[in-house]
Amino acid sequence: MTDAALFQSILASLPEIVVVTGACILLILGQFVRKEQEYFLVWASVAVVLIAAIATLMLVGEVRPAYAGMFVADRFAVFFKLVFYLATVLTFFLSRKYADIEGIESSEYYVLLLFALSGMMIMASATDLLSIYVGLELMVLCTYVLTGFMRRERRSNEAALKYVILGAVSTGIFLYGVSLVYGLTGTTQLDAMAAAASGHPVDPGLLLAVVFIVAGLVFKVGAVPFHMWLPDVYEGAPTTITAFMSVGPKAAGFAVILRVFLNPLFAASDVWIIVAVLAVATMALGSFVALVQDNFKRLLAYSSIAHAGFAIFGVVAGGPDGIASVMLYLLIYSFMNLGIFGTVIMMRNADFSGEAIEDYAGLAKSHPGLALLMLLYLFSLAGIPPTAGFFAKFYVLVALVERGFVMLAVIAVLLSAVAAYFYIRIVMVIYMREPGRVFVPALTPLVRATLAFTAAGTIGIGLFPSWFLRLAQHSVLGG
Repeated sequence: MTDAALFQSILASLPEIVVVTGACILLILGQFVRKEQEYFLVWASVAVVLIAAIATLMLVGEVRPAYAGMFVADRFAVFFKLVFYLATVLTFFLSRKYADIEGIESSEYYVLLLFALSGMMIMASATDLLSIYVGLELMVLCTYVLTGFMRRERRSNEAALKYVILGAVSTGIFLYGVSLVYGLTGTTQLDAMAAAASGHPVDPGLLLAVVFIVAGLVFKVGAVPFHMWLPDVYEGAPTTITAFMSVGPKAAGFAVILRVFLNPLFAASDVWIIVAVLAVATMALGSFVALVQDNFKRLLAYSSIAHAGFAIFGVVAGGPDGIASVMLYLLIYSFMNLGIFGTVIMMRNADFSGEAIEDYAGLAKSHPGLALLMLLYLFSLAGIPPTAGFFAKFYVLVALVERGFVMLAVIAVLLSAVAAYFYIRIVMVIYMREPGRVFVPALTPLVRATLAFTAAGTIGIGLFPSWFLRLAQHSVLGG
């Protein structure tokens, strides 16, 4: 590699270098920070992310390939990295009080979040199946540990164990697909793979490899039939980590899916039929199973599965509009999902968990402001106008119809109606029931700021959706 190519590679990966370097420094400094000074770690971690965000924005406007074609800094990667920064910083804010309540005293908590962030950033910029694997493993290894971070909680340990075992299986499936692709095409770079297979009928072995790669990737977003880990992990993990995993790693998974699935090699195969079936099955299972949940975190887990299914409809639509609709969907989902999880985290105080749906009975009478926030987030998740969630679903449906997938659009609308029921059921509990136990919400300035910011995003994108859609369209691959 020449000096110019090395400089170009370092410049393209500068945000990742900043995050990894910052995480290593904080790992050392954390050993000298006393418990009452842990707020320093929170703000230092936020500072690392903000510096990385500035470095990312400096790269806007030019496509910068790096590391011999295994990595690229483009507008597509910048968009997703900004979503990752949003999820990570808000998780830091929500974690400060929650960590005290749950007895999470280890400084490694914040360091692991930064390393997970770096893995997601690599995934967004990866243009080679092996670099995708490196980012993927860096992300999931950190989330494995974070899931079981409450070492004294049996369900946290159980959730981490299930996540590790099933995650290892999905990784093996993905690597087997990568090995098949390399054996059949002689390369693992996405563009080179398409060139190697151009002009020939799709090899059945190559189609099998595509299926394995698809299976390994959709596991990360919780799509059927690779969803079985998600409810137990969401319930057992610390709620702040659940909030983080529901947004950051899910968006990273879709970033990889969009790069991989829309590659000409994969587009030439019949994988689209498989993806369409996955979308319908995922949304159907998430919507119907959520109807019978009594635990709020498990309900949100199945809600996450249903939303993953809806986003996959945008992948099926494909093209610039389909990609932009998925990107906008994930941005909006980040605001409303971090907001609703923020209210669950706020409910955790003293011996009050806030995980049972019954815990929210009469919240409108005891804490009307918080009830109004929950109403906003739940309506947005249900896709009720004029919230941002409505436009997230609307643009996916438009992309489907424009590509001729009218029946899929109809199915998506019908399943969304089913999903709306369990959100409205919670609204009824909040507004139509008498208050149960009296509790004091764990509201701190950081939690208040997080809830205010997510509410502003949920409302703001709902009021000006076209501006954010243009931003997503401007960030589309090749755009």
